[in-house]
Formats: sequence, C-alpha cells, structure tokens
Amino acid sequence: MIRILLADDHVLVRQGFKMILSAQPDMQIIGEAVNGRETVELSEKLQPDLVLMDVTMPELNGIEATRRLASVSPRTRVLALSMHKDAVYVREILRAGARGYLLKDSADADLIAAVRSVAKGEGYLSPAVSDAVLTDYRRHVTDPLDLLTSREREVLQMIAEGKTNKEIATALNLSVYTIEAHRGRVMEKLNLHSTGELVRFALRSGLID
Repeated sequence: MIRILLADDHVLVRQGFKMILSAQPDMQIIGEAVNGRETVELSEKLQPDLVLMDVTMPELNGIEATRRLASVSPRTRVLALSMHKDAVYVREILRAGARGYLLKDSADADLIAAVRSVAKGEGYLSPAVSDAVLTDYRRHVTDPLDLLTSREREVLQMIAEGKTNKEIATALNLSVYTIEAHRGRVMEKLNLHSTGELVRFALRSGLID
C-alpha cells in the first residue's frame, strides 16, 4: 500500500486527486496539508511513502518543504505538482530532492503512473517538461540560491510575498531584529540592493509565482 500525503493550498485540487488516488487498490491518502510548513510537520508525524507536493504554496513553498523533508522524513519520496512548464520550477524542486514532476493538467492515468513510479524510487517527468529540463540542466551548473541557508530562503520568500519584517518575525517566532539581519545577509549574498530586486529574484528562482 502506498501511503500518500496531499499537499496543495486549493481544496478542489486536493479533492480531485484524493478521488482519483483513493480509487486505486494500492493507494491510501493518509493526510492533507495546505502549505509547505504543514506538509513538513505532517510528514514528520505520519512518515508517508509519498508526498504529492504543489510547487507554489503560501508561506513555505513546495521547493523549500521538499528540502526539509530530507531531514524529518528521509524515506518519504516527493512527486511535485505544478501548472508551470517553466524549467526553473522543475529544476529547483528536483534539486531539492523531488523524484518526479507532474503537470496538473495531466490525465488521470499519468497521475497514477507517476505516483507508482516515484513510490518505487524511479523518476517521472511529464513529457511536456522533459525537453525544457534537459536544456535548462545543461545551462545551469551553479545556482545563487545555494548561497542561502534554509531560513534565509524562507525569509526571502515571505519578503517577496509582501510581508513586513514584523509579520515575518511573528510567523517564524523570531525577533524583528533577527529578520532584519536575515534580510541583510540575503541581499549581501545575492548582491541585491532593494526589495524590488529581491522580489524579481524570487520570481526568477520559482520561490513565488
């Protein structure tokens, strides 16, 4: 039995996937999460075989959540879900540890095949993105995001989402001073000089859409 955690901030999307996958004799939905942070917490608690991970979720996106799963639930495999064919999203979540990438408009049969492949430890890419991935992979050997710690990437995403230092501090249970220090280090490491540049960088890197 493949034990699956669904992670997507849209209720209708989760319901659709739940209906398709629950009908399979070898699949069981054991939990649902609405953002990346909840996905990490539930994965640590439930230790699912597979997380169906939306790439762009609020607060903590699927890319960062996938990175964190490696330490809290190392045996859990990640199948990324997205509307985006852009190579940047595919590249970032595969680098974070996902085993597969499925477009949300894929056929039911493709979803089922992708879940089974990834659960077995095999890779799976939607045909529509595989060419873009190969081309992009050859072009990008290094990535500026690698310069940032997990916490710095989280703060960067929340800045790009328009949250103030005070709102970020409250959400992460840290002081405003600490958030300002994180912001300063992010800008220094990425050689960025304004909030606008931070937002554009986050968009290009697939941290927000």
